[in-house]
Amino acid sequence: MVESNRQKKIAGVLQEDLAKVLQNKLREAGQSGILISVSKVSVTTDLSIAKVYVSIFPSENAAEITKEINLIKPKIKHEVAQLTKHQLRRMPELTFYNDDSLDYIEKIEDAVKGEENPLTNPELLPKRRRS
Repeated sequence: MVESNRQKKIAGVLQEDLAKVLQNKLREAGQSGILISVSKVSVTTDLSIAKVYVSIFPSENAAEITKEINLIKPKIKHEVAQLTKHQLRRMPELTFYNDDSLDYIEKIEDAVKGEENPLTNPELLPKRRRS
């Protein structure tokens, strides 16, 4: 389904402001050595729900940090609503997801480089399921 221009604009505004708020939250929590970025925001057609994909480096802590972000979601929503009060009438509900696409790309690059060859060692590939 194709996103409307309004959805794209709202997603862009949310992405920029969420990145600022999340960086500030990490700084306030005293977390050092962690980089967090908002890789994608998708908004539903009725503009009531926003799915936020967060990329966290180093990725070892990604699931734990994403869970913590979802716990403080109301505070984040309030701060973003304050930043976007002149641009949005109603703040959409936020749901945060871990974006692990960088890890996936890294595994593909390693396979292409030949460091881990799935043809010689089939145990590297996940087992396929029949549906």
